[in-house]
Formats: sequence, structure tokens, C-alpha cells
Amino acid sequence: MAQAKRIKVIVPIPMDEAGVANRAEQLPDDFVRPGFAPEFEAVRFGAALGDSYHDTMLMDWTVFQAGVTAEKEGYAGVLIDTVSDSGLRPLRSALSVPVVGPGEASFAMAMMLGKKFSVITMWPEWFPLYEKTLTEYGWHSRCASLRSIDTRPDVTELLEGKEEIVFGKLKAQAERAIADDGADVIVLGSTTMHQSANFLAENLPVPVINPGQVAYKMLETQIELGLTHSKTAFPAPEVPMHADIRKGWY
Repeated sequence: MAQAKRIKVIVPIPMDEAGVANRAEQLPDDFVRPGFAPEFEAVRFGAALGDSYHDTMLMDWTVFQAGVTAEKEGYAGVLIDTVSDSGLRPLRSALSVPVVGPGEASFAMAMMLGKKFSVITMWPEWFPLYEKTLTEYGWHSRCASLRSIDTRPDVTELLEGKEEIVFGKLKAQAERAIADDGADVIVLGSTTMHQSANFLAENLPVPVINPGQVAYKMLETQIELGLTHSKTAFPAPEVPMHADIRKGWY
């Protein structure tokens, strides 16, 4: 039997095993294609909530630090577990195996399914994360709006126990995005919101993008097709510092 292709999934917030397990629930066993094995790993130190430029910098650095030796460790690909796509481009520069981020993957999928998408998220403190990626990818014109439910997120326990309140708030903001902003696709603004995806998909008249799942399937497909990022677009460093980068791995 062929050995499963391991995929490194990097959680951008330091947390215990229970928190990592909650994040891993977005990829249930029957969702993962046979022959693949996603392995979730949280960064060792760094950002708490992704709510500031301070945390944005820490997420970029610690995700890069966690993934820079993934190819040497035998992983077939790297998945970044945040819609901010933290560390995405530096990792593509350092690695030859494919690296996929939920922000880029979800926005690309949304543009295939409709003309305008809206990002629905937990609180406005996360808006700069989407503004950053939309600017880098040049996709502002396809984004109808960013909307939040003004609710402080829990990045470890996620939405568990809060479904009755949070799901309704998300649905209401999505309906406003559709009616008032012209959105014809809804993108969830965080992989930590995956528990709401089925509810919203069943109760909204437009497609709902669950970012972690979309990004994971795109990565599986790239690996199966033998595709990876262009090293012309993401050139490797002439003097790689991978070992030294990992020496500072807290």
C-alpha cells in the first residue's frame, strides 16, 4: 500500500491539543480523500487573536517559521489555517511543495461561483486581514463588502455552545450583504467559523464558502495533478536560512 501523502496544516495561534483538535474538526475523516493525511500543528508562540498589525506580523513570522522545513520533513504540501494567509508568500519562496491559504483559495472559488462576494466575519478587528489579502491579490473589485457580527471570537473553542446566538447573527449579516451590497456568494471570514457553514448554506439563497475545506481540497487537487506554485513568481532565496530560522522555534 502506498504511503499516505502528509499535509502540514499550520494553526497560526499557539494553543493546547484540545484547541488544535477543535480546529481539525473542519476536516472530518470522510472529507479527506484516501491517500492523504492532514496533520494539524499550532505555532509555538505568537499572536493571540489576529486583531492588530502587531498580531499580523507575529502570524506571518510564526507560520513561516513553522512551515519552512515542511518539505524536508517529508510533507507533500502545506495548508495555512487562517484566512489571513499568514506567511503564504514567504513559504512559497522557501518551498517547492504546494502551499495553499484559505483566503486566496476561497476568494478564487467565490469568483468562480458568482460575480461579487462578501466576507462575513466575527468582528471588525479582522477587517485589515482581508484588506491585506485583497490588496495583494488585486481582487477588491470583486468584493462586495466586509461585514461582521461584532462578537469577540474564541480561536480555540470556536463557536461551540454559541450556535443559537452566533448562527442567527451571521445569517442576518449575510442577508444584508446579499440585499444591500449585491453579494451573490458568501465567504466565511475565518476557518474558526466552520461550524456555521452548513447552517448558513441551508438557510441562504447563495453559495457559502467554508474556507478551510475549500483550501484543503484545492491543495489535494494540486498534489494529485503534480502542480505547485511557480518559482518564477516565488523565487527561492539564493542563500536559504531555513536551519537558522528553526533555531529560533520557541
